[in-house]
This record gives sequence, C-alpha cells and structure tokens, in this order.
Amino acid sequence: MNKLLATLVAGLFSAAVFAQATPATPAKPAPGTGTAATPAVAATPAAPAKAEAKKEEKAVAKKEDKAVAKTDKKADAKKATAKKEVKKEEKKS
Repeated sequence: MNKLLATLVAGLFSAAVFAQATPATPAKPAPGTGTAATPAVAATPAAPAKAEAKKEEKAVAKKEDKAVAKTDKKADAKKATAKKEVKKEEKKS
C-alpha cells in the first residue's frame, strides 16, 4: 500500500512539473510581410474553434431530438396496438 501511495504522489509531482508551459520565443515575421509591431495577418484561432463547437452542439441536439422523436413514435405505436387488441377482445366477448 505504501508503494502505491508513493507512486501516486510521485506521479502527481511529475505531472505538475511537466504541465508547466515554457514561454515560447516570439516568431519573427517573414521579410516584406510586415513588422513585429504590425503583423500582416491577424491571428484568430478562437473563432474557428467556437464555430466548430457550435456545429457540434447543433449536431448533438439534432441527434437527441431525433432519438426523442423515435421513442415517442414507438410509444405511440405501442399504445395504438394495445387499443386495437382491447377492441378485438371486446368484440369477441
């Protein structure tokens, strides 16, 4: 048990050490494309990620709606068959 705890604690420490990001050196622009103060192309990496997240959310919602509709349809079909069976039994009596 002591070895297991020691291993877990060591794993936490090593994860904490390796999780720290080292500062990246600033990229130098290509000659003739702008200066370091005014880059030629503005970087917007968050915008595509948000769009992808919205698309995924819509797709998940659509799948859930289809699943709910399908289960509702099945429930309605079961109710209809049950009513038909009851009517058949009443006619036989």
